[in-house]
Amino acid sequence: MINPLRGMKDLIFDDSKKYQYIIQTASNIAKNYGYEYIETPILEETALFKRSVGESSDIIGKEMYQFRDKGDNDVCMRPEGTAGVVRAFISNKLDRQDANYRFYYHGSMFRYERPQKGRLRSFHQFGCESFKEASVYEDFMLISMIKDIFDALNIDFALKINSLGCKECMPLYRTKLVSFLENIKDDLCEDCNRRIATNPIRVLDCKNEKCQALLQTSPKLIDNLCDSCNNDFNKLRQLLNEANIPYEVDTNLVRGLDYYNKTAFEFISNNIGSQSAIAGGGRYDRLVEFLDGKPTPAVGFALGIERIMDLVAVPELNREGLYLGGMNEESINLLLQIARRQLKSQKVTIQYKPKSLKAHLRSADKAGAKAIGIIGDDELLSGTIWLKDLETKEEKTIKIEDF
Repeated sequence: MINPLRGMKDLIFDDSKKYQYIIQTASNIAKNYGYEYIETPILEETALFKRSVGESSDIIGKEMYQFRDKGDNDVCMRPEGTAGVVRAFISNKLDRQDANYRFYYHGSMFRYERPQKGRLRSFHQFGCESFKEASVYEDFMLISMIKDIFDALNIDFALKINSLGCKECMPLYRTKLVSFLENIKDDLCEDCNRRIATNPIRVLDCKNEKCQALLQTSPKLIDNLCDSCNNDFNKLRQLLNEANIPYEVDTNLVRGLDYYNKTAFEFISNNIGSQSAIAGGGRYDRLVEFLDGKPTPAVGFALGIERIMDLVAVPELNREGLYLGGMNEESINLLLQIARRQLKSQKVTIQYKPKSLKAHLRSADKAGAKAIGIIGDDELLSGTIWLKDLETKEEKTIKIEDF
């Protein structure tokens, strides 16, 4: 027997219903906010992620599904969604258009990491990306959208925010941080020491408890923001307060990818164990330029579907559609003709194997059908079909041509 690869999982039955419910809920809310659907390839050039996610990221250093294809191209399975959407934005020359663009996406992502609850090697994300809007109001609207999604899914959350500064204030802060880290490097973990040289800001994101304790007294970026970044961050806090959206300022929140600047945010849940982040994002005003597009302000987020599946209860669905069954072989062809006509207007479940009426009723109930239609010996002779509404329990027999 061939089983799924380690860290990869089939979505069937209740899981597939939850997945569809989450995606449909999030998509409907994103469309209400003016976002349009975009689909990007699962397979991309490896260079796309090295240049966007960053060489210092664990995703690039340890987790990529990377290989050379038959044309000797260096390719990989997408580990996250933002870079592909940005590549599509540039490839379609939207960076040269005088208009704002807002996209939402969902689909599979791939990272070769240690599988655990809520974290798989093949997983799904829902995300939104907004281009050409530099205002902090757009940052607030994205946070508001995520809140609306989680409220609709009845998920409790806590929101953390931070500012990562810009190209004006980040270099000065970086110098201060590196000086601090150099003094404690002997006590930091191996990953932190590697990051001091490649991307010292990522040290703040270390999950090692000993490192976190040492970083308590590190210089904070929020205390070193330029006037523009400071004003934007204060405005964001004001907007969240006015909207009654509770939040916490987390000075060590840096996000896991290298392309963020200014606003960074993360939604967490205390109901899913140690992997508490359920959504996150922020502003990445320089990423389009990094990938050879015209300088374009942008902000986005992604939420992890597997992270929230255990927190979601799919509402009881109303019965729908028609179940068709026969009590003899001769009725099947007639039922197929009826099914093909009815499929134009409603869901139809047809049972090809003759069964007793009691067995058909059980099958119709399991299928969640609203109505059942049965042709037995008497109906076959009279050219009729017996119908029962499974909600109202009303029964009737009608001519097939009238159905």
